Amino acid sequence: MASMAEMNTTLVEHEAPMACEDLISSLRRFSTLDGLTEEEFRWLAENGIETIHEDGEHIFRAGEVLEHLAFVLDGSFQFRMLRSGTLGVFVGRAGQITGKIPYSRMKSAAGDGFAIGRTRAMYIHQSRFPEMLATIPSMAQRCVSVLLDRVREMTRVEQQADKIASLGKLAANLSHELKNPASAARSAATSLSKELRNYGNQKFRLGALNLSDESKEAYRVWATSVQSLLNTTEPVTSDSIETAQREDVFTEWLESHKIPEPWTIAPTLAETAITTANLDDLVASIPEEALSTALCSFASALRSERMTDTVIDATARIFDLISAIQDYSYMDQAPIQEIDVTQSLDATLAMFGSRLGKIEVLHDFAPVLPPIPAYGSELNQVWTELIENAIDAMSEDGGILTLRARVSGNFFLVEICDSGHGILPEILPRIFEPFFTTKRLGEGLGLGLDNASRVVSKHGGSMTVTSVPGNTCFQVNLPLEGTGAY
Repeated sequence: MASMAEMNTTLVEHEAPMACEDLISSLRRFSTLDGLTEEEFRWLAENGIETIHEDGEHIFRAGEVLEHLAFVLDGSFQFRMLRSGTLGVFVGRAGQITGKIPYSRMKSAAGDGFAIGRTRAMYIHQSRFPEMLATIPSMAQRCVSVLLDRVREMTRVEQQADKIASLGKLAANLSHELKNPASAARSAATSLSKELRNYGNQKFRLGALNLSDESKEAYRVWATSVQSLLNTTEPVTSDSIETAQREDVFTEWLESHKIPEPWTIAPTLAETAITTANLDDLVASIPEEALSTALCSFASALRSERMTDTVIDATARIFDLISAIQDYSYMDQAPIQEIDVTQSLDATLAMFGSRLGKIEVLHDFAPVLPPIPAYGSELNQVWTELIENAIDAMSEDGGILTLRARVSGNFFLVEICDSGHGILPEILPRIFEPFFTTKRLGEGLGLGLDNASRVVSKHGGSMTVTSVPGNTCFQVNLPLEGTGAY
């Protein structure tokens, strides 16, 4: 069958193969055409071109000029539109009007159209539109209604695509945040399993020396005192040069006391606050033949503790992230909740931890702030959009992201500011317009700020923005009583 582009020049030159009465009968099934007179149905049938499309046939392609109003008589059309990496799918079924509609500003197809099953359609060329509207005056209102339905459906799919894109970014951020502590916990747990076996062997060797009760007690007292020192002393600097110098000192001491394989003990001691003076105390406390085994056992214990601490810290970070995502999504809670806004902001910020990089985050929260009634998950979508835009506005060299929260009159005021390049003055008035975006094609739909503004309005609040180079600030005012949220 001919593509739509080919039909644009040939369609109006052919008579419909279906009898006029049959076409009229098919058109009567269109709810959009309810109320037309017999003469009006006849005009459509006599001026329409019937075409049959086989299953899977490519009816039109993205970018092709569309010139026909289409009445789907039987079968279905599928329209596929790729936006921001997401495939939007629309289906035009029998009894629906689609294609180029009077009053529409559409000039070319935004996606590809296919036939689903054997599809029969009737087309009216745009050159007949003036005559159609003059002959059938009610078609003006009917076409506007179809256009409004199309806009609503398009907006729904666009918003869904925007939500999917946001969800993908959130999942990527969360995956990155979880990967680091999960890897650290896994590595530490694996090493800890091996180290515990080594520690057990060292303790067995130490027991096999049959030390006197006095020597055992002296070793226990020394180990307890050193452990107390480690618990009450600030951690040793993580400076690699200083740590390497300390390692050299311990290696030299261990070699001077004829400790075998000193390189297995020195790094562990160098990472603690232990000094060679502490080791001298051990030499004075136990027999010389027990020194090597005692030090190996003690170093193994230190390594086991450090690995255990790593597992604890990593799993605590994972738990904090899970708690943050639960707070972010407000799972298992009622739609309206008493929201701690600062906690909501921090939970959202946690989702972007992997993207902050060199960005400095400043919190400027009033000491005492009341909770507000709100749709928690929807409010978090507002913070997500504003924080993400702020991060995008700052260069790879970093910047300052400022979160402010305070009470202003009867409103709860939240400000999210960045030190980025700012918003151009000519663009600023359009920043909340739906489908307006300064991002490159495929990177955004231009619905984020529009959706955020709608959510704030739903809560009875308002959103404004001020911007100069180096200081762009979005202000969100939410009523303390929250009556607008109901």
